Amino acid sequence: MRCVSRIYVDVLVVGAGLAGLTAAISAAEEGARAAIISRGRLCSGSSFYPGTWGLGLVAPEDEKDEADLEETILRIGEGMANPALVHTFTGKIRESLEYLEYLGVPLREAKANKEREFIPCFDHKNRLWKGIEKPGSSQMMSKRLRELKVACLEHMTILRLLKEGERVCGALAVKRNDEGLSFVEILSPAVILATGGMGGLFAHRLTTDDVTGIGQYLALESGAKLFNLEFMQMMLGHVHPAPKTIYNEKMFRFSRFYVENKELFSEWEEEERDKQLELRSGYGPFTTRLSSKKVDLEIYKESQRRREGIRVVYQEEVKRHQPEFIKTYFDWLKEEKNLTMDDPVWLSMYAHASNGGIAIDEEAFTGVEGLYACGEVTGGMHGADRLGGLSSANGLVFGLIAGKAAARSERGKKEGAAAYYYQPLYVILEAKKYLHTIQKLNQQHAMLIRSERGSKNVLQELSKLHSQMERDKIPLEKTDCSMEELLRTVDLEAAFELTLALHQAILLRRESRGPHYREDCPKRVNGLNIPIYSWKQDNEIVTHLQMDRFT
Repeated sequence: MRCVSRIYVDVLVVGAGLAGLTAAISAAEEGARAAIISRGRLCSGSSFYPGTWGLGLVAPEDEKDEADLEETILRIGEGMANPALVHTFTGKIRESLEYLEYLGVPLREAKANKEREFIPCFDHKNRLWKGIEKPGSSQMMSKRLRELKVACLEHMTILRLLKEGERVCGALAVKRNDEGLSFVEILSPAVILATGGMGGLFAHRLTTDDVTGIGQYLALESGAKLFNLEFMQMMLGHVHPAPKTIYNEKMFRFSRFYVENKELFSEWEEEERDKQLELRSGYGPFTTRLSSKKVDLEIYKESQRRREGIRVVYQEEVKRHQPEFIKTYFDWLKEEKNLTMDDPVWLSMYAHASNGGIAIDEEAFTGVEGLYACGEVTGGMHGADRLGGLSSANGLVFGLIAGKAAARSERGKKEGAAAYYYQPLYVILEAKKYLHTIQKLNQQHAMLIRSERGSKNVLQELSKLHSQMERDKIPLEKTDCSMEELLRTVDLEAAFELTLALHQAILLRRESRGPHYREDCPKRVNGLNIPIYSWKQDNEIVTHLQMDRFT
């Protein structure tokens, strides 16, 4: 295979959401020659997801609140958060807010910040709240990248990481070209993965299409470990109209849900229904920790039986008196989607964010020389459940850390690599069909309701699929494939390995914890507050309970 070009940089950042942008800026401000690569345009991924108004970001109000926030993260994480990462994280959130202000990113203030709606998901109190609006953050971060002369490699996709011995030393990428495939070698002694979560494993997802799990896959292939993969957030979103728009969870207590003309929960005692909907209004993603889990489970079961989902009707009370947080959402909904509270809306459950991912230390280091990671592609600063507003904070805090650490690590190292290597490339022309099969399997067996039988079925189907994939492989140099066919093949590789690791973890976790609900093991087991790690060994995915926990 002939590469048409080669680029030398000090730090390569893969992914152009909030974490990747922050990491690239941070590395460049340390004096490194930085490049940021994006599958689409800059300012993409879940950070700039079009199905919601923007990003809420919470921070501790003072040092005392830092300690409370740290304790809260560990408590709702149910033993699955890494205490060292949580301590680093909570101690640097306010600093990352100051950094946004230094960049000139406009932050929305909450006028009624003591209203209950501003309490973060799963939290027990109000904290410092800021709103990051997409246009302002995109404009100011892009401006800073230009000022620092960061190479912005848009519409390019990483296919493989390059390695020299055990060290990552760059990446092989492909870019869109009207005349065919155009390859680029990017030689860099430090690479930062910031590619987002694993929503792409599911048929129905509240993520952009560039969130495919590619970063987790590249990390696995390079020798890094993944953990907490079984803890994925599932949330309600619109089926129709405005598909994949996020439902505002604060509206649960003001909502009534219908299947045809039957109201859900009508068989419950009115007091019990009101109690559970009130509790359910305090958080967005499904969790097994709280009794209101039965609200989600009934909605999920009913929505799965009907392609159109379930209908929601908002009560008159909230139409007359809208709390600020809710008004912000519906003002945006009217402006962007032309929807009001009076319009009929149908909902269903979607895969959303990943609470687990690449294992890193407090310096965002993966354990593989030359390889760092930040943002939703990682795990550890959150546990089984995640507080609302901390996904954005995570991208900022560890983006800054990763950029600085990668820039400092590359100093004194030679440019490029003497003898780098990567695995050969091939194409599977039926990759799109196989990928849809995997997404449907996860939709059926890894959403809200999981079981031993379901995951064993997935693993059996993956074994059959692997044989078909091996049979259909064509070496790249022997086919005149399209860009789309090559990218679908890489997405399929990632989806296959990550689905294998995900269902191995589901089988190992014989309990229900956080968003992981085993229908055949519906209770939490105290002795299982142990993280599950996955890695590659002898070209196989290995998944184990890590008895020594976060090492």
